Amino acid sequence: MSESKKVKMVLWTVLFANITVALIKITVGQIIKSTSMTADGFHSFTDGTSNIVGLIGIHLAAKPKDKEHPYGHKKFENLAGLFISGMLGIISIKIITEAFSKFKSTVPPAVSSESLVMLILTLMINIFIAVYEYKQGKSLKSTILISDSMHTRSDIFISIGVLITLICVRMGIPAIIDPVVSIIVSGFIMHAAYEIFQTTCGPLLDQAVVDAEEIKNIVLSFDEVKDVHEIRSRGRTDEMYIDLHICIDPNTSFLKSHELTDAIEKKLRDKINGNMEVNIRTEPFNHLL
Repeated sequence: MSESKKVKMVLWTVLFANITVALIKITVGQIIKSTSMTADGFHSFTDGTSNIVGLIGIHLAAKPKDKEHPYGHKKFENLAGLFISGMLGIISIKIITEAFSKFKSTVPPAVSSESLVMLILTLMINIFIAVYEYKQGKSLKSTILISDSMHTRSDIFISIGVLITLICVRMGIPAIIDPVVSIIVSGFIMHAAYEIFQTTCGPLLDQAVVDAEEIKNIVLSFDEVKDVHEIRSRGRTDEMYIDLHICIDPNTSFLKSHELTDAIEKKLRDKINGNMEVNIRTEPFNHLL
């Protein structure tokens, strides 16, 4: 089975779990009139929506290289992550707006033991989703799975906050704490949006993915290399590109030069990343003198 199909299977599994969690939270939140739990439920629903966006992104990213796209289509996965980030930003603003309206007419949530049990159950499901998706993302080197797990992970802290709020209300603490927690919930959502944006934006802007000094030290470990410069790297962990120039003895034969660049490429892949395409330009050492 291809890696893209494995990623799709993970996303379908997580999608089903997220929708289940969202429906439970929203239903219970509406019944007990809790804005914080309802907000948490809509956040969980965006987790499911992000899974759908991820599935679309993976489908497009899995397309093979063609004449118009010689580097492939994998950046669609990053574009999907950016869409998820923007969607979370909009949701967080909506929650803040509703929370401030609640300050004017606060309605105490009708907290029951059943609602607390349901919230704890959804919290356990969220923990499973976040851990499972993150591990699969690392294993499959999938940007969308790792980004989505960061999104889901924020649900854990949010649900804990909502749980504490409902317990406090049941203990007699003023109901004003409910919209306050809703605002805190929106803060977690904004933070998740920022993290996803930061993670997915780098490859789209061709941000360096390997420290130039690390590459330089590996290349200079070959005695034939007198100097190395113009080191550039870009891409992602599952598809990396490195360009560099090396200076060698001008009397080196074409065959020896070719054997040297092959050896450098192999060592870079062994030391840094096996999914790497290396482009090496050779120059005569006296070219810099």
